[in-house]
Amino acid sequence: MRSFPYVPVEMTETRIGRRNLIKLGGLGAVASLLGSCEKKPEIKKSDKVKGVVFMVSDGMSQGVLTMAENFSHIVHGKGTRWWELINDPKSTRGLMETSSADSYVTDSAAASSAWGGGMKINNNSVNVRPDGSESTPIHRHLKKLGHRTGLVTTTTITHATPAGFAAVTKNRGDEHLIAPQYLGVVDILLGGGLKFFDAKQRVDSRDWTTPYQKSGYEVLLDRDSFLKSNSQKVLGLFNNGHLPFEVDRLNNADLKSKTPTLAEMSEFALKRFLSGEDKFLLQIEGGKVDHACHANDVAGLLWDQLAFDEALAKVLEMVADRDDILVVVTSDHGNANPGLNGTGKNYTKSNEAFKSITRMTASYENILQTWGKSKTNTAEALAALIEEKLGFKLSPEESAVLYTSVNKGEIIEWSDQLDNPNGLLGQIAGNHTGIGWTGVCHTSDPVMLSAIGPQAKRFSGIVPNQEVYKHFVELLA
Repeated sequence: MRSFPYVPVEMTETRIGRRNLIKLGGLGAVASLLGSCEKKPEIKKSDKVKGVVFMVSDGMSQGVLTMAENFSHIVHGKGTRWWELINDPKSTRGLMETSSADSYVTDSAAASSAWGGGMKINNNSVNVRPDGSESTPIHRHLKKLGHRTGLVTTTTITHATPAGFAAVTKNRGDEHLIAPQYLGVVDILLGGGLKFFDAKQRVDSRDWTTPYQKSGYEVLLDRDSFLKSNSQKVLGLFNNGHLPFEVDRLNNADLKSKTPTLAEMSEFALKRFLSGEDKFLLQIEGGKVDHACHANDVAGLLWDQLAFDEALAKVLEMVADRDDILVVVTSDHGNANPGLNGTGKNYTKSNEAFKSITRMTASYENILQTWGKSKTNTAEALAALIEEKLGFKLSPEESAVLYTSVNKGEIIEWSDQLDNPNGLLGQIAGNHTGIGWTGVCHTSDPVMLSAIGPQAKRFSGIVPNQEVYKHFVELLA
């Protein structure tokens, strides 16, 4: 494994070399300098845009990009497509500003509503302004113009990030109220969340799959029917709740057979939009990246980030010979700010510690669910499960405190952020992997932003999140 990745980047007339890259504090600092030093060129409105693919790695802090690049070299023998895109002279580089109306730290609902509704709003709301008035979601606006729209995600399709482009609700948790709002507004819906459409599971016992079918949508509930579909309007619900973590899908034959990948879903949607004449806006979200960061789960994080990167690679491959498709790649906010800490004398054990992540075969969510079903409720049994799934042995002290945490919720931890079983397990795993976390919640940092295609320069420098809506409207007018 290389000691660290390196991307040559030109900034005005100065080339930032390997030594200076380290002095500057890594890729995030480089992006900051690019944003402050590059003058945005005049945008040629004559560059016609037929479609925009807006890709979101939800909850991806800047440090994740470097870890994913290294991890990809270990498990795939090559780097990530996003890292390559950043170094592409045809692409633009910038940072997305992420605050909401009521907090420096946004949640996904406010962040996506800024993109999809053009206004800073309070956390927890979807396209509802602080004064109670409503913003018109971008997909509703575009549908009135006769354009095509799509939402693809690894979360429930009614979750905050997809909802911000097509729904309005005061409380993001009212996913049963979001489900019917996509009808006739979004042409292709792919993700999880069957329980919010199924009469037997909805709080109002109302069926919503039938109305979609009557309106011309094909309802798909498994990967096999999905792969065979030729429909132009689709409601694909591939799990009752969120889709599984990629690390769990890869290590479970049943999940692999039933669950389409983010790359497969992205290809499905984009293929239909590219083949038609209508303009379109397609949002693609790697939503489980955020969930893994909340859980301080490094294997869950990195495998889902690579799954997102595979989707990006597929999208860029599909539009490679087009001059009318804009691809924008970013995140809505950081989360827990994970990073690789130096391990061993002179940090010489850092690479090997990081490589140990490849031995992890389950998410923390999967492990804790398995433990909850276990009939052998002992600290030794929990330690054995950790060793089987995560590849390292707990010390007697670690085993005892983790067992107490999982069973009784008692932890001696001075950080309230980490005073929970996931935070504790993340710290213990960090002793073996070198990965550290600041907490289990979102952060205020600006996030990476890349774009390629016509008028990509709109997304260079520092971009306030609410300005994205304006760009969508102008590009697809």
